[in-house]
Amino acid sequence: MARPVRRPSFAVTLATVLLPVVLMLGKSLLDIVVDDEQNPGQIALDFIGTPLIALLLAVIVAMFTFGRGSGMDREQISASLGSSLGPIAGILLIVGAGGGFKQVLVDTGIGKVLGDAIAGSSISPLLLAWLVAVLIRLATGSATVATITASGIMAPVAESMSTGETSLLVLAIGAGSLFFSHVNDAGFWLVKEYFGLTVGQTIKSWSIMETVISVTGIIIVLVLSLFT
Repeated sequence: MARPVRRPSFAVTLATVLLPVVLMLGKSLLDIVVDDEQNPGQIALDFIGTPLIALLLAVIVAMFTFGRGSGMDREQISASLGSSLGPIAGILLIVGAGGGFKQVLVDTGIGKVLGDAIAGSSISPLLLAWLVAVLIRLATGSATVATITASGIMAPVAESMSTGETSLLVLAIGAGSLFFSHVNDAGFWLVKEYFGLTVGQTIKSWSIMETVISVTGIIIVLVLSLFT
């Protein structure tokens, strides 16, 4: 594929990149300010502000601002779009598999069992959420799967929490999903290859760093829980 003959301006680039953010943020703000489901403006913005639609619109706009704007013809734009499907296939598979695994756990009733167990124990739900995410992270190697699955398991517990406690629960799950990236994590190999490290060096640097972030995160969450 030939190289673009010119570059889009900074303003055009910034506007294109921020377009989906602006659309989604606009939808959220309008839902807060205008509480009228029959309002035509709110109906329209609810549609285009939906993440899937907002991102689709951004891709279409980018075809003109980044594609045509840089001198690419139709074949070059098509080739660029086609070549972008490969890198995201793994992400789609991970998210889909994580969602399926989560739903299996949810349908088995494990969330209700955990909720009942927590209600009768002295274990902090925040610490338990972190531990669940940690175990799934170590088993699957995927932070995404750990987050999705742990969220599904802890959902019944979150129903009885206040808004502040629910926010801390989300942070606890996020912290747990970062714990000790190792050889079954695609990110581990990405860091290893990008920096030219050995497996041992990657564990001593990347894996330990991820673990420190995870443990620090849950400590901060537990401290904040004292003030909620």
